[in-house]
Amino acid sequence: MIAQTPRVAFFPDSFHEVNGVAHTSRHFEAFARRRNLPFLCVRAGNRRVPFAETGSTWSLELPRGFFSVPLEKDLSFDPAYMRHVPIIKQTIERFDPTLIHITGPSEIGLLGAVLAHHYGLPLAASWHTNVHEYAARRFTGLLGRLPRQQTLAAGRIIENRALWLAAKFYSIAKILFAPNRELCSLLESATGRPCRLMPRGVDSVLFDPSKRTRLTDDREMILGFVGRLSVEKNVALLGQVQRELETAGFTRFKFLIVGHGAEEAWLRRNLPRAEFTGVLRGEPLVNAYANMDLFVFPSHTDTFGNVVLEALACGVPAIVTPDGGPASIVHDGITGRVVPDGQFAQAITEILEPPGLLSEMRCAARNYALTASWDAVFEGVYAGYQSTFGSRNEDSELLRA
Repeated sequence: MIAQTPRVAFFPDSFHEVNGVAHTSRHFEAFARRRNLPFLCVRAGNRRVPFAETGSTWSLELPRGFFSVPLEKDLSFDPAYMRHVPIIKQTIERFDPTLIHITGPSEIGLLGAVLAHHYGLPLAASWHTNVHEYAARRFTGLLGRLPRQQTLAAGRIIENRALWLAAKFYSIAKILFAPNRELCSLLESATGRPCRLMPRGVDSVLFDPSKRTRLTDDREMILGFVGRLSVEKNVALLGQVQRELETAGFTRFKFLIVGHGAEEAWLRRNLPRAEFTGVLRGEPLVNAYANMDLFVFPSHTDTFGNVVLEALACGVPAIVTPDGGPASIVHDGITGRVVPDGQFAQAITEILEPPGLLSEMRCAARNYALTASWDAVFEGVYAGYQSTFGSRNEDSELLRA
């Protein structure tokens, strides 16, 4: 039984990289720091001073090594990360956590799960990435020369097997967190564990329509995308969208593509109307969002879609697919459109051509984003800890402070 405010040892898969897990993890630590909560973040990184202690919030940052296997352009898996166990155990024993929270089956998450078992601590786990869908899409991408039916069948087998394996791993936790209700239901069914919502928030002061720098008489429409340029993000659809818009006679547009990834070369060849900025952060990223007219996000695999919420906060309506988390953010016909792949181009023209509709959607998008705060997200996580493991009433007063 946890008698006081939980002392959380947090083991995120990713922290400094450019992805949703890292983005959420940085905000989680910042929340703990603002509230002066007892919180230890154990993560991969290359700080010259690996250990930092600020009030009740600690961080331990240890590098991945030479034998790391690249997963993305800025993310890897280190099978030898266990070499850091002595210093991590020493820090854990000093910090004396009352629970461990992991974000997935990376080397960091596996280590956190092992330490929870070793110290007899309750384990919480949050689901941030649809690893089963990612595995299926990447595998089928390697089978492009096979007949379509065989490729799809192989993809379904890989997806089901990967989901089964992920569920076995997550079932070792006492409570799960997921960014949308559909995933929570799936995880509860697959693991037999309770699942609480852990959506995402947005800094509506940083991400603001006022950061738009385009001239008011600029009539060219900018269709934006922000994220990893990879097969699981379904970015190839952008090429189809461009062709369909041109065929329909809609030509006063260009794409603004923010990010990097394995599909960048293909996109450069097939999107002659696109500007590629690479990865942006801070004010340059906000300016990029604010200068867009529509955000076009064709992913089927995102569990939430932080970038969609950031676009809405900048007053940019979004077009997303019915699959995954982004569909739970966008209110169809109000803050954007939720449509299948084949209707993206039509949805774009239906928003951009009628006088006044885009302006109405811009206002609605901003107003919705103002209701999403990071503090509310993480207060919900702590409420989940308390409802599962127990705590005294005064703990909730500390969280609201």
